[in-house]
Amino acid sequence: MLNISKIKDGKKLTVALEGRLDTNTAPQFETELQGELENLKELVIDIKSLEYISSAGLRVLLSAQKSINKAAGEMKVVNVSEDIMEIFEVTGFSEILTIE
Repeated sequence: MLNISKIKDGKKLTVALEGRLDTNTAPQFETELQGELENLKELVIDIKSLEYISSAGLRVLLSAQKSINKAAGEMKVVNVSEDIMEIFEVTGFSEILTIE
């Protein structure tokens, strides 16, 4: 189960994720982001309440990062737990994503 909350403020979008970002929920997250990425200059993904992320979830984050980069914007991932940070480090995503 994944709960997604979005707050848009001009060209900035903050997305808070709660639950599990896995094979079952990644398509939902991707769909939620697709219509929002155009015209954004800043995307903040708050994963304070994210319990788990799978390779499918990582793929959606990478896709969002590429889309934002094309638009000359910035994406950052905030409030990363120790467990999720370990996944980012093992997969090399800690080198790709801006993590605060």
